[in-house]
Amino acid sequence: MAEDQAKDNLPPDDPEQSDPVEAVHATSGETIKVAADHSRVVELKTVEDVMEWSYLRYSMSVIIDRALPDVRDGLKPIHRRILYAMERNGWRPGTKFTKSANIVGEVMGKYHPHGDSAIYDAMVRLAQDWVMRAPLVEGQGNFGSMDGDPPAAHRYTEARMSRAGAALLTDLDKETVDFRDNYDGTQKEPVVLPAMLPNLLLNGQVGIAVGMATNIPTHNLGELCDAITYLIDNGADNTTIDDLLKFVKGPDFPTGGIVYAGPAMKQAYLTGRGSVVIRAVTSIEETKRGRSQIVVSEVPYGVNKETLMKKIADLVKEKKIVGIQALRDESARGKVRMVVELKKDACAGKILNQLFKWTSLQTSFHYNMLALVDGIQPRILGLEDILNEYLKHRRLVVRRRTEYELRKAEERAHILAGLKIALDNIDEVIHLIRSSKDYETAKTGLMERFRLSEVQAQAILAMQLRKLTGLDRQAIENELAELLAKIAEYRAILADEQKILDIIKSELAEMKEKLGDARRTKIINHELGKMTDEDVIPEEDAVILLTDENYVKRTSMTDYRRQNRGGKGKRGLTTKESDTVAQLITASTHDFLSFFTNKGRVFRLRAFDVPAAGLQAKGTPVVNLLSLQPEEKVTSIIKYSKDEAQSGDGYLFMATTNGTIKKTKAKEYENIRANGLIAIKLDDGDELRWVRRTSGNDDVIMSTAFGQAIRFNEQDARSMGRSARGVRGIRLRPGDKVVGVDVVDPSNDRAKLLIMGEKGYGKITKASNFPVHKRGGIGIKAAVVTAKTGNIMTVRSLDNDTKEIIVISAGGQTIRLAISDISVLGRATQGVRIMSLGAGDLVASVGLVADDGDSDGDSTGDTSSEANNG
Repeated sequence: MAEDQAKDNLPPDDPEQSDPVEAVHATSGETIKVAADHSRVVELKTVEDVMEWSYLRYSMSVIIDRALPDVRDGLKPIHRRILYAMERNGWRPGTKFTKSANIVGEVMGKYHPHGDSAIYDAMVRLAQDWVMRAPLVEGQGNFGSMDGDPPAAHRYTEARMSRAGAALLTDLDKETVDFRDNYDGTQKEPVVLPAMLPNLLLNGQVGIAVGMATNIPTHNLGELCDAITYLIDNGADNTTIDDLLKFVKGPDFPTGGIVYAGPAMKQAYLTGRGSVVIRAVTSIEETKRGRSQIVVSEVPYGVNKETLMKKIADLVKEKKIVGIQALRDESARGKVRMVVELKKDACAGKILNQLFKWTSLQTSFHYNMLALVDGIQPRILGLEDILNEYLKHRRLVVRRRTEYELRKAEERAHILAGLKIALDNIDEVIHLIRSSKDYETAKTGLMERFRLSEVQAQAILAMQLRKLTGLDRQAIENELAELLAKIAEYRAILADEQKILDIIKSELAEMKEKLGDARRTKIINHELGKMTDEDVIPEEDAVILLTDENYVKRTSMTDYRRQNRGGKGKRGLTTKESDTVAQLITASTHDFLSFFTNKGRVFRLRAFDVPAAGLQAKGTPVVNLLSLQPEEKVTSIIKYSKDEAQSGDGYLFMATTNGTIKKTKAKEYENIRANGLIAIKLDDGDELRWVRRTSGNDDVIMSTAFGQAIRFNEQDARSMGRSARGVRGIRLRPGDKVVGVDVVDPSNDRAKLLIMGEKGYGKITKASNFPVHKRGGIGIKAAVVTAKTGNIMTVRSLDNDTKEIIVISAGGQTIRLAISDISVLGRATQGVRIMSLGAGDLVASVGLVADDGDSDGDSTGDTSSEANNG
């Protein structure tokens, strides 16, 4: 169809003309017919060709004329036109402010054929001191805010050029840059500005073109001037990126903040692409009421304060961050001050880390230093490339300025030389002029008589009578002498490239002195890695509580105050009706916890993954944290430090309620899936209840409810695989059951055992009172069991570091007391009262604490206990 249409557009056949000839389409390769005399040539184009050509023109228009800055002056066309319009109309620094609408109208009418809102928004950005490191426009009125508030309409605000903006246009009138026609050919506008300031890096740029984008951070003027000076002194060939980074420390944002540099930032300055992390400047202060508050005094570049505060409020509402009492914005007069007031018991460091992780108090700046080179070529540029291009531009500007000044000086000197000739022959000049019939005759006569040029003759004829005085005659001679000296200087500059570079250096030093200021952004010379949960959660000692109904919670060790033996303790857990505390373990919040279930499976969590709760809180159902099967319950918890979890050394020793034991290498449980692993194969009716960590040479002691205990070396039980059944550990009497399993160090002659009865009676017995036997025996008497003491509920091994115990009753009462308060007694004794219990209440769990704490309960101490069951 396209071919038929093309043929229809051909001129009609004329018998007097030659027959049409065939031509090949330059792009598509298709053959079409054209007139032999080429009076009309028709090209056949496909839709794809037309769209490609049109889109390419549009793309180049957006790239060159709208979205990307020029590497030489760091400006987009709209910014350049705004500054040029201000210069042309005299809206310079120190002059009277003019209405922004006047500026917008001038720019739109003469230079920028786009909407007034686009022009005004661009001008507003040049005036915002939280966006620009050195604002190029000085605004008066409402020009917006860091909170995202829009500026007032341009009919209300006023503006003029700032000193930094004026520095970009210095020497514009000295033919330093090329000019071109404006959009309608009625005006001229500069292609680029002379740019005495390295504006591209000073104020940065952001823009999105077709298929490309630019994102350049702001920098410190003094550092840029020093880096360019070093580049001039040493030459591009002898300058490395490391040399330049000694001066350019990194980005310097107008809003301050902290930048984490390191190899990533060096890569960004080397290649033009990269990323750095920016953090807000924060401090933790204490209020008069004794509470902590987080104060934010500087926010990352480009962060909207109002949006940031809304995000924090949403996190508090969603209970993703707990512990925040109030949130206020106390910013005023350009100073940022955001206050996050915390609750009484909140951990300020933990909440601050959470804010860094989940809000824009910590952001990343992604370098993409794309700019136009020579005004037409988009290129990704490193730091050295940008400085070299700027230096190349300034060398050309200084050379063209010098050439202009030389030409003007020579023209003026030429005129002064003619005036001097006239003054030296003043009587003859006056006579010649008076005797001439008209202007042309006088001019011709002067040129012929004194061999003057036409310009000199015209200057003599235009000379005023006052020039004949001696004072003015001397002024002309002095001016001529000065001009001749300047001409010699200009010629010397043009003949020596080093002199041009010296001028650039002196101008940079002047700019640094006039416009430079101190760095606002702090640079930390190492990378800030991705924030992990360990960074968000502070490392502190905690108590993990598990109930018979499989509710679990994490509480702080400081919640448990030490008391004397025989005390009633304090309320430590609100349980469901008929629920009792089954297990207590002390651990660091950064420890790994392995959860073993009654069905012989194992799961793993970090201690901080267990939800924190108060002493009297019920806790969280374990099924919400682990993928448990119906009727499956957690019965034992083993803790590992981070280093221990990674090493995989030692063994895990397991025991069931029916007295079966099994030993497996710990490394068998290094990689635990989210849905758990099989830990032991169980007989029908049996349950896994105890798991202990052993070295491979430890002794194991097993105790029963009726007070029997057996001690044997773990080497009696060979190491087995994860799914093995195990072997017999102790032979039980009818009605008896295993109530405790623990590990004894055979090399420790002073090792002791804590034996605890279910009615609050207990004692400490030397481990040496229990000789080593072969596994599978009935054991020996560990304590006298009476109606007063109740059955034995656990036997625990105490090492030299164990200083305290925490005892919890089934009713939720807790007591923390020193080991030294418990009597050391023989095997065949019933013990002493350790905890006073209410009617019907029984001891449910005992935890061991390695601690140097005191009776005030201020010390958190170190943790050493493994899992414990009652």
